[in-house]
Amino acid sequence: MLPFFKELGDTVLARWKRENFSLAKFPEIARSALDKNPPASRVDLSALMRDFLLEEDQPFQTDSDFGEPEIVAYSHPRFYIQLLFWMDGTTAIHQHEFSGAFHVMHGASIHAHYGFEKAQSITPYLRVGDVRLKEIKLLESGSTVPITSGQDDIHSLFHLDSPSVTVVVRTQHDPGTGPQFNYLPPHIAIDPHFSDKLTMRRKQLLEVLEQAEDTGYAELVTEMIADLDFERGFSVLHHSMAYLQQIEQWKPVLHVFEKKHGAIAAGVASTLKEEVRRSIIKSWRSTIIEPEHRFFLALLMNAPTRADLLSLVKQRFPRKEPIAIVLRWLEELTEISDEGVTILDSTFPEALEVESEAQRDLFLAACRYFMKPGKTLPAALRNLAATDIKQLRNAFAESSLSLLTV
Repeated sequence: MLPFFKELGDTVLARWKRENFSLAKFPEIARSALDKNPPASRVDLSALMRDFLLEEDQPFQTDSDFGEPEIVAYSHPRFYIQLLFWMDGTTAIHQHEFSGAFHVMHGASIHAHYGFEKAQSITPYLRVGDVRLKEIKLLESGSTVPITSGQDDIHSLFHLDSPSVTVVVRTQHDPGTGPQFNYLPPHIAIDPHFSDKLTMRRKQLLEVLEQAEDTGYAELVTEMIADLDFERGFSVLHHSMAYLQQIEQWKPVLHVFEKKHGAIAAGVASTLKEEVRRSIIKSWRSTIIEPEHRFFLALLMNAPTRADLLSLVKQRFPRKEPIAIVLRWLEELTEISDEGVTILDSTFPEALEVESEAQRDLFLAACRYFMKPGKTLPAALRNLAATDIKQLRNAFAESSLSLLTV
């Protein structure tokens, strides 16, 4: 591995040793070392990859599947330095069982920091509460952020460039800070490493019934939900939601779950709806590669309000009008096919009797108006009935663009 990381690791080790390996002081030691000797300006990415591919003398590598891939650049019994490459991936909202600091070496990311309020443990592996966004900011190349283990540091990263590379200086493990929960906003926390093999096999068997289009699928899931505890019932609901919606049986099954579990189930419907929305946005990363468009996806996923989204656009493009930039992105992301006109997952309403050649411009005009409504309708919308405008508004409100238009 490059001598740079040996130097960086030895510096961290010497400073931490002077502090008697205090876990509380390690995040600041790691952050300070990364800021004083930043990989973003000191490490050539091509040289690093060449070294790792051709040189045999490398630190011990883990079997971790976190990162695309993860490379260990320095290893010590108490801590190590990892490089995380990201192509299409984005992290879940999560906490850590380790501490340290991370540094954006290549690319840029949207970093969102959360709190988990009114937490209630249902089992050791599942909690309910309120996932609240505390801060969202753009991390440019060269940015360094400390990591504190446990529930006080819940965050997510949406990587904007492909590849993005993050350098993490981290402890091996901080005792007593687990489980390393993932958070599903707005109300659920789960331990992603907990393995319930019976439930796993049951979900696999449900997939068999789904693919066979078994007419008894909804009835079987309903019976399961009526009998299962909250944790297993939630897992089955999460797994079955898409197909139950497809066969128009979602609401009855959800009602059975909510009736069985009462108040603690109140946030499940909104949590699963948000999971679908976030999954749709994540799926676009494999096909949308233009950096500005990936930035837009990150904002749609993480910004809590339209004002926050536009503020982040202004931060990255300070000399341009944020709404004009967003409208340009929407125009660039508009697609026309035999099925109609779409902007990401927002589709021009089929019920509107508008010539196909005019649908694109009308859809964009409607989006522009809903984003920045005036006292009078723009010319493109004046010939539409109020019900037509409502249908256009609903097309955006029921999509991932709802943040912009409601």
